[in-house]
Amino acid sequence: MKYTAVEHYADPSFSDALIAWQQQHGRHALPWQNTRDAYLIWLSEIMLQQTQVSAVLGYYARFLERFPTLRDLAEAPVEDVMAQWSGLGYYTRARNLHKCAQRVVAEYDGVFPSDPALLADLPGIGRSTAAAISAFSSGTRAAIMDGNVKRVFARVFGIDTFPGERKTEEMMWLRAVALLPEQGIEAYTQGLMDLGATVCTRSSPACERCPMQTRCVAFATGRTRELPVRKPKKISPEKHAMMLAIVDGGQVLLEQRPPTGIWGGLLSLPELDGHLLAEDDDVPAADDALLLQAVGKFGEMESAERLTTVTHVFTHYKLHIAPYRITLARRRQMAAEDGYVWLDAAKLADAALPAPIKKLLLELMGDGKAAQQRMDF
Repeated sequence: MKYTAVEHYADPSFSDALIAWQQQHGRHALPWQNTRDAYLIWLSEIMLQQTQVSAVLGYYARFLERFPTLRDLAEAPVEDVMAQWSGLGYYTRARNLHKCAQRVVAEYDGVFPSDPALLADLPGIGRSTAAAISAFSSGTRAAIMDGNVKRVFARVFGIDTFPGERKTEEMMWLRAVALLPEQGIEAYTQGLMDLGATVCTRSSPACERCPMQTRCVAFATGRTRELPVRKPKKISPEKHAMMLAIVDGGQVLLEQRPPTGIWGGLLSLPELDGHLLAEDDDVPAADDALLLQAVGKFGEMESAERLTTVTHVFTHYKLHIAPYRITLARRRQMAAEDGYVWLDAAKLADAALPAPIKKLLLELMGDGKAAQQRMDF
């Protein structure tokens, strides 16, 4: 008799053990739990993509305070959404969040569909996120496959190939589907998340507390440090940019970045040459002539000071920012459509700025009233 791949991986005892553990030891008091509201669940799932719970909690509460309903989010300007997301990183998530809200309102009258396939067709929602949203909001029997699940599967079942490889990932999906319980999908799905986040962690797994210890291949063979197999390391390219912190009268000049690319749609500092320098190219000191030319369209430069280089690590490269503090003797009037805006120091903390730029400016200009009192440059 032939068995399908799903039948081959089926093991009801796995889901039974996980559900029992989650009900007793899992997380039950997170602000997006104990609800069937798909909006609350969807928002949490998007924020939790590549971001830890501890980092999300504050943003989640503030976001819901500003956008309490899906329609509030859909009707808000995208700039407001980006401002609330500022500092959480991976800003494509925020742009897709706004687009998704608008589509759900337009196509589903503001109610998320329960079908994971329909959910996965919406902006920013992949197969795993769609399954989680549907399971928690509608009790749909669907499999998730995020980084936590891959780590649990790799260790428990002794998968010794890189999870990012297509064949390995396909096999993991087959296993994920086969292991789905007939009942208790919410506890099972949350259990996978909890197990990976709190017990089967990347660097220091608490194997003594794991409900899968007796069946875990990695534990039995002493390979918890080796599994899951890590992606072969690549040397991260390094990029450089020179940016202008042009300050005048307690305000700083900011530029609206294009909707796509690095920090798409956010406000940031104008770049000296308008684009990132080539990879592995040292940042030279800008001479007065270059600065005068770059600053000329904004006003008459009085002085310039090179500040300490700021390094920010992205997923695929490092960005080294060489900032210059520019003092203006006279400000030039600019049309609104030029894409630049003068922002008060007191508004920096709430502005839609990339995290490293916001940190730089808050350190440079202080935190509002005190900053305006001592601004003499």
